[in-house]
Amino acid sequence: MKSAPAELSRREAIKTAAVTVAGATSASLPALAQLPQSAAEPDFRIRHGRIRQSIMGWTFNPMPTPELARLCKDIGLVAMEGVGREHYPLIRELGLEISLGSSHGFAKGPTSRAHHAEVIRELREGIDVAVKFGCKKVITFTGMKEAGLSEAEMTDNCLAAWKQVIGYAEEKGVTLCLEHLNSRDNTHPMKGHPGYFGDHVDFCAELVRRMNSPQFRLLFDIYHVAIMDGDVIRRLRQHKDIIGHIHTAGVPGRGELDDTQEVNYPAVMRALLEIGYTGYVAQEFIPTWPDRVLALRHAAKVCDV
Repeated sequence: MKSAPAELSRREAIKTAAVTVAGATSASLPALAQLPQSAAEPDFRIRHGRIRQSIMGWTFNPMPTPELARLCKDIGLVAMEGVGREHYPLIRELGLEISLGSSHGFAKGPTSRAHHAEVIRELREGIDVAVKFGCKKVITFTGMKEAGLSEAEMTDNCLAAWKQVIGYAEEKGVTLCLEHLNSRDNTHPMKGHPGYFGDHVDFCAELVRRMNSPQFRLLFDIYHVAIMDGDVIRRLRQHKDIIGHIHTAGVPGRGELDDTQEVNYPAVMRALLEIGYTGYVAQEFIPTWPDRVLALRHAAKVCDV
């Protein structure tokens, strides 16, 4: 019976702590989760800049690339990627960087030796273009699964192709970034890629480690990782030493980074700062809002932690 007051005291303490935490959480909610569309600022410009934001330009089609480039400059994004190389001179003239150069596509990748000559040629060309425009990274993919080949055979094929070009990348100071893509979403040709070989981020991380080169890194696409594997922040920490580039998009619909989506982007951005990531974070969401300009300003605000 003598323990009753102590037990009561503990219960009161727990109750008080719960109320305090709930109040704190409620007060800080805008900083912890994606902002709703109503919180978008028509004139927002990046204020902190601790996250070096870029954009994958294809997502804003049919907005003309020059118009998008000037919008990015106005918002405070520092780079662009995923646009035609013919636009690189204008992008650089505006003072923006090319955050990721192009190469071969995701369909015809090195999983098949029949594609090796094309893949190697396009990677070398992509490296040359990157050097010309001061770009430090070029994208690569595994490609789709090949009928009749085992996982081990496709893995060996990928490594064999990349090993034929990695020396050139090292010589030129350009990093190849291997992108993981989800194979679950079959609703849209750019929301998911059924049949893609490198569809699990841990497997792609293993391929990066097997390449054993500082110029071969992981493109950690938060959208694809969330759909296929989840546990995004822990995986960022797990693979922090080999991450070379970051992509964003709302999950599950690849829309805006608003409160209809399930990934808490401010928390993910803070995790990137925590692990010491200093590379680019490219917005790769497909706008659904009527005002695309407002959508991009909103995404920039969500990630400007």
